[in-house]
Amino acid sequence: MDDEQMNHLKKEISEKIAMLEEERIRYLEDAKRVEGEKRYVENELIRLQKEVRILKAELERLKQPPMIIGTVRDLLASGKVIVRSTTGPDFIVDVSQDVDRRSLKVGSRVSLNKQSLAVMEVLPPSIDPIVSGAEVIEKPSVSYDDIGGLRDELRELREAVEDPLMRPEVYKKVGIEPPKAVLLEGPPGTGKTLMAKAVATQTNATFIRVVGSELVQKYIGEGARLVREMFELAREKSPSIVFIDELDSVGAKRIDMATSGDREVQRTLMQLLAEMDGFNPLGDVKIIGATNRPDILDEALLRPGRFDRIITIPPPDYGARLDIFAIHTKKMNLHKDVSFEELAAITDGASGADIRAICTEAGMYTIREKRVKVKMVDFRRAVDKVIGNMDYTEKEAGLMFG
Repeated sequence: MDDEQMNHLKKEISEKIAMLEEERIRYLEDAKRVEGEKRYVENELIRLQKEVRILKAELERLKQPPMIIGTVRDLLASGKVIVRSTTGPDFIVDVSQDVDRRSLKVGSRVSLNKQSLAVMEVLPPSIDPIVSGAEVIEKPSVSYDDIGGLRDELRELREAVEDPLMRPEVYKKVGIEPPKAVLLEGPPGTGKTLMAKAVATQTNATFIRVVGSELVQKYIGEGARLVREMFELAREKSPSIVFIDELDSVGAKRIDMATSGDREVQRTLMQLLAEMDGFNPLGDVKIIGATNRPDILDEALLRPGRFDRIITIPPPDYGARLDIFAIHTKKMNLHKDVSFEELAAITDGASGADIRAICTEAGMYTIREKRVKVKMVDFRRAVDKVIGNMDYTEKEAGLMFG
């Protein structure tokens, strides 16, 4: 075999070896890819098996029968408890081993097994949405400077509500108990709610506001339960102020001849009386009531020990009207001809709410005539619209209408 044939043979062998090496590398890559796919499939299988187990557990949980809500009435020495279920009668039942017996107390809400009625879980206390929604989360942006006049009335309110919460040591030194509750009575729009908001802002206390009519419910005992839960919430979040607006809707005088609806209102009133002057001390809980019909309130509400201090909020006098106009116009762009003295004089008998409406109406007339400064004529026309105390001359009418 000559050299040329030898070289040709070596070349063929080299090419063959190169092809085999390429084939081996390709097979190795395919093996690695298949191995990776195998691991992915195995992991996916494990994930799907876990998901199947979760879905089966959820399905089994959903198939379980519903549990009954009950209330613990008594704890027995044998380890069993007496519960009252929502179905009505009392039962002596066992307690599940998973339940912490230290959390079992008389009055606790528990879940009961539907068949054996055994206690399965201790539930958190229930608070009605009406009560939980009565708590004012954002503090009212009202200060004492936003209240015109009423200096003596504000002082009495602060002495009864603010000082006991912020300076309780003063009352201890003197040796007296501060008032439990304050009743604000007066015509509508004189600032009763505004005063309560200002005190709540100043004391930084939890402010719970409820309208008296919300406490009157359709079914027997529901209104009393709302009152009880409201005071429980106030004690839990003390120091707190409970403001009951339109108190006359729930605190009207009790009469002998009454319908079933009237009797339910009376039950709610009796629960309110018991909470205000019962065995459970109110502590750092102050009550402010407001009404424009003090003549129809029940005498039991007005006696000492309930509403200890009654503050009459009168309609604003001349000086108070001056202050109120100054408060409501401090952000307004006023013309130099605006006279607060004249406005206070021509609004005799107007309430604080009326004066605020007058300022708003005056600004609306200014916008209507495409001006940026509020003139005295705008205020006069607003007074005439809101309270009807003005007579216009033809000259003033011409100024108003251009």
